[in-house]
Amino acid sequence: MSALKERPRLSFLTPAYRTEDYLADTITSVLAQTSKAWELVVVDNGNSDAVVAIVDSFADERIRLVRQDNRGYTGGVMAAAKIARGEYFSVLDSDDQLLPEFAQTMLDYLDAHPEVDALGCDAHLFLDGDERPYAKGYLHSIDSVIPSAEGDILTVDDVLGGRVPYYTAAIRDEAWRAVGGYEPGIEGVDESVLIWLRLAGEFEVRLLPDKLARYRVREESLSRKPEKIEEFERNLIRTFEIFAEKSGNPRHAELVTTPLRRLRYHQALRRARWAFATGDVRAARQFVQDAFRQQHTLRAGAIVLLLRLSPWLLTRLYPVKRWVEQRLRQARQRVLL
Repeated sequence: MSALKERPRLSFLTPAYRTEDYLADTITSVLAQTSKAWELVVVDNGNSDAVVAIVDSFADERIRLVRQDNRGYTGGVMAAAKIARGEYFSVLDSDDQLLPEFAQTMLDYLDAHPEVDALGCDAHLFLDGDERPYAKGYLHSIDSVIPSAEGDILTVDDVLGGRVPYYTAAIRDEAWRAVGGYEPGIEGVDESVLIWLRLAGEFEVRLLPDKLARYRVREESLSRKPEKIEEFERNLIRTFEIFAEKSGNPRHAELVTTPLRRLRYHQALRRARWAFATGDVRAARQFVQDAFRQQHTLRAGAIVLLLRLSPWLLTRLYPVKRWVEQRLRQARQRVLL
């Protein structure tokens, strides 16, 4: 029986849009899997002839192509999921790569633990244009506790606390469909966070410490632009709110209170810092007060007092603080590489 007629164990869902420079490497990493029980669904999310040519160049019946107008990242993932036939679904970005043992490691664990419906892992980070991986992986980059070798159970509390698995995972077909996958039609949410919240709330989810993929850090993902950071935090806040609203579980509504306060606290402090940097002391004072209302921290309280009593002192201290922070970031970058 041909590979096309057999049901694959794992379906990789790969939307491609303006990633022609990376897509061939992504597909090559799938073809290098030690387990051959997979299929790859590439969605040409913008009718790119270059994407078609790249996919056709591999001439492997396990690789299928869907062409459509650009429906955004979520629309691309869901178009792939619609025709996927695997027992497990795995979202794979078209600029990331898999290690050869990804599929075999994930499937072996799932076969040994049939009660598990979704399984996450760690990933190497590497800068676009530099193939060297960071010394620390994805989970370390988000300050997550590294799982035990046996695999940690992932709870809603974990995800709300910031322990969000790397998105290339293995999610049982039935579990994916039960939670709606990367459900389209919800504006302003982070689908890669929302799905883990829903899965952890309804199914058995575990997390492995193995670095089984390579996560490309592109220049735009390093951006410190205010509008990008604001959009990210706004989407994350909306994600938590939607999860609590739609789960129907009163405990979930209670659980999201803490991370929402934490997010709004840091958001207000950052806005205060930007306002102060542009000389708008009045706006900075208001933002710091907003932060203090979210969390009564010593830091926020001290800044409130300084802005009220001696803003000139902060004016002198702020450049020194920025200089120290810049040097610390540079030192941390050298350690990671």
